[in-house]
Amino acid sequence: QVQLVESGGGLVQAGGSLRLSCAASGRTFRRYAMGWFRQAPGKEREFVSSISWTGGNTYYADSVKGRFTISRDNAKNTVYLQMNSLKPEDTAVYYCAAREGAAATTLHLYAYWGQGTQVTVSS
Repeated sequence: QVQLVESGGGLVQAGGSLRLSCAASGRTFRRYAMGWFRQAPGKEREFVSSISWTGGNTYYADSVKGRFTISRDNAKNTVYLQMNSLKPEDTAVYYCAAREGAAATTLHLYAYWGQGTQVTVSS
């Protein structure tokens, strides 16, 4: 089992950057593929990005491709989401998630979730 805690959210102007972090408990972090999802008010939670346990495979939603970068440091049990060129439509609560097995883009395949961190992008 793994517990996840997100940090790094906040208020930023359009065009700005933020880096989200997700710290995981447990010694088996390297076995888990990790994902980032987001949920805007009144909308369903949606896939943002995911990364394999080795870090060798990464996936992005079309809406963030070229602006966001996912990475992980297995020695620190942490996964990151670097968000650049932020837009007001990126405003949402961002969630970190973990699953055993391959990285996935589908929400229900992730067994473990953090509590989320708010990202607000002002225009």
